[in-house]
This record gives sequence, C-alpha cells and structure tokens, in this order.
Amino acid sequence: MIPQINIEDYNYPLDEDRIAKYPLPRRDASKLLLYDDGKVTESVFANLPSYIPERSLMVFNDTKVVPARLHFVRPTGARIEIFCLQPLEPGEYNLSFAQEASCIWKCVIGNAKRWKNDILALANPENDPIVERMGLKAELLSREGETGTVRFFWDDGSAFSRVLEVCGTVPIPPYLDRETEEIDTERYQTLYAHIRGSVAAPTAGLHFTQNVLDELSAKGIDMQNVCLHVGAGTFLPVKDSDVSRHPMHREPFVVSRSLISKLAAGDREVTAVGTTSVRTLESLYYAGVHCIEDGSPRDIEQWEPYTREYPYSTSEALGAIVKYLDDKGLDSLSLGTRIIIVPGFVFRIVDNLVTNFHQPGSTLILLVSAFVGGDWQTIYRYALTHGFRFLSYGDSSLLKRRNLACELLFYLAKCPIFVDVLLRPETK
Repeated sequence: MIPQINIEDYNYPLDEDRIAKYPLPRRDASKLLLYDDGKVTESVFANLPSYIPERSLMVFNDTKVVPARLHFVRPTGARIEIFCLQPLEPGEYNLSFAQEASCIWKCVIGNAKRWKNDILALANPENDPIVERMGLKAELLSREGETGTVRFFWDDGSAFSRVLEVCGTVPIPPYLDRETEEIDTERYQTLYAHIRGSVAAPTAGLHFTQNVLDELSAKGIDMQNVCLHVGAGTFLPVKDSDVSRHPMHREPFVVSRSLISKLAAGDREVTAVGTTSVRTLESLYYAGVHCIEDGSPRDIEQWEPYTREYPYSTSEALGAIVKYLDDKGLDSLSLGTRIIIVPGFVFRIVDNLVTNFHQPGSTLILLVSAFVGGDWQTIYRYALTHGFRFLSYGDSSLLKRRNLACELLFYLAKCPIFVDVLLRPETK
C-alpha cells in the first residue's frame, strides 16, 4: 500500500544564513552529528573512522559531476543557459561522452522563451582560442516548458566529455544563489569521483580527505564503490502536499558482482555514504526479486517496495542477482531506479548512513525520517540549535538506523487514541 504522507509534516525553518554558500577550507573540518537510538552527540568529520565498526563494509558513490552548464548566445545578443540532464542519442552516458561530432541531450533551458529555431553559438567572452576552435553549437529539436531536446555539434573532433570540460561549468545547486566559481571545480567533486554522469554531487562524500580514507583502510574497513548518476531531480522540491503524487526520475546505477556477493553474505554492518548510495543498495533487493520471479532484473519503480509483501530474504534476493550475473558472464549489474524511500520503508541492507542536512520538505528528509524511525526532528532540532551548516557545502552526520518497530511506535504515539490509552490510569 502506498503510504499517505503530507510533505508539510517534513518542513522546518531554514534561514538563509544557515545555508553554507562555500565549503570550509579543509574538507574534514566539518562538524559531524552522531545519532544512535534517539541520542544525539557531535564530533568533527576527521574523527569519522573511530565511529565506523571495524571490518565492516562502507559503500561510496563514485559518480563524477559533469560540467554540464553551458552558456550560449543568440544573434540578437540574448543569452540562453543550457543545463544537460540526460543523454538521448546515444542514450548511454559513456557513449554520449565519446561522441566526436554531435549528440542529443534532454536539457533544462534558461530563458527558453527567447530561443526560437535559430542555431546558437557558445558564448566565449574571453575569446578563448580553444573554445573558438571547438565551435560548439546547439540546435533546439523540441521543447516542453523549461526542458527541451537539444542537439549539440562541434568542429574539432574532440570527445564530448572534453568539450564539456572546456566549455561547461559545474552546475552547483540553485539554492547557493551564486554563480559557479573556481573553488567549485575542485570542491563540488568528491576525491574518489571516477565515472562521469552526474549533474549534482553526492554531497555526503565531499567531506572525505585522503587522511580519513587512509584511517578507514587501516581499521580494516572494506571500502567499496557503487555508481549512481545523480539527476537534476535531486534539486526538485516536492510540490504536491501529497507525496504519492511526486514523480521520481530514473537514475542509472552500476554495482559490481563482487559487492553484491559480499552483501548477500549478510555478515557485516553496512555504512552507506550518502542517500544516493542508500537508494542504490536498497534497490538491489527488488532487482533480486525480479531475478527470482521473472528470471532477470529490470528497473525498480518508485512505489515498488510498498505495494506488496515480499517473502524472500535479503540473502535469497541478492544471491539470485549473483546467479543471474554468473549465468550471463557479467561482472556488474547495470539498471535504473526510481525508488523513493519514505517512512514505512523496510531497510534490508544499510545499517548506518553518512549524510548532510537536507532541504525542508524534500524527498531526502523523507529518507532520513524512514532511516531513523520517524525521529528526524530530533536530529534537525539539534543541528539548528548547535550551529551546524546546512545543504551541499554544509556539515555532516552519521546516523544509525532504527528498526521498523521504532517507527511504528513513533507514529502510533502521534495518534490521539493511542496517546489517550498510554496516559490513562490503570483500572483494576
């Protein structure tokens, strides 16, 4: 059954001065909130390794942010901003980035009403000769509101990935309310970013330094990567008060056979770095269900976890993926997910979560609430009253998952009838 959730219950007051507009000089100097079974304490991120269980699994999202914001100019002088969202032709990121003459993308278009049918040239205010030689242009193929289908083409035979590196800028979140600056090129990217494809950083990873990673390794923590390319949907607020009407966009992910096999063993705690890693890992269970019931995996749909009871253990589901991969001679699983994690979700893989502090009324607040059994306000109240910095460049937290029974009690406690029974004097 799809949960009935009012997004207004997941709002909180966030003043502009609490939003971190720039990163701290040192990545691991950020504050670290610690949440364990309703208790909140704090530390600094440099101390994170001391709070991660020895010889546990820690999973990172190694996606790399693409400099996907491009500025073009019409012959009239009007400026048009194009924000690349998703490759269409070719439809795979790696194939699109390898194109040497043209490709087609779904894009968000700024100042869209000013762009008619003319072909745009890239703005080059500095008269950069490399930019000039590339000769990047854009043609609008179709438009729907603020999004459109755009064909890019260029002259010098460079791969499109190189074109974006030279011509594009990092698409920092709109709530930073400033232009991209030089510091963002380095700091709006994790140290371990590897596979191009995201238009937003998995920001929980921005705090990790090489020293923190070395300390985790020295402690015997098995650090593994998944890759989920973060789409622009991560910036979209929940506009409908009824969360069931909020659409989640498809995001592609890749997980290695080796990691799935380790997760199937179920003998170690799993710490996910970031909500994108959580969504990837928890999507695996449903991919495994598809393998058991249909013989092969498919994309995970938004409300799939809530529509029926699932009789399979996590080990059975993940084991079915491993068998499927072995039968097909594959060393990784590549799928897409639209999964939304809200209160009522049954977590099957992730035990601990490293994450930042998210926007009010967002799907990420819903995920945090689900993870801590409904107790998200305890965490955010502490952060707001103890000087924590919020959103992408803000501070971090390490949350220990509360089980579903805790969540059930939390929501029952909000029910007036249940409260009345709790407070009623014993009758003899």
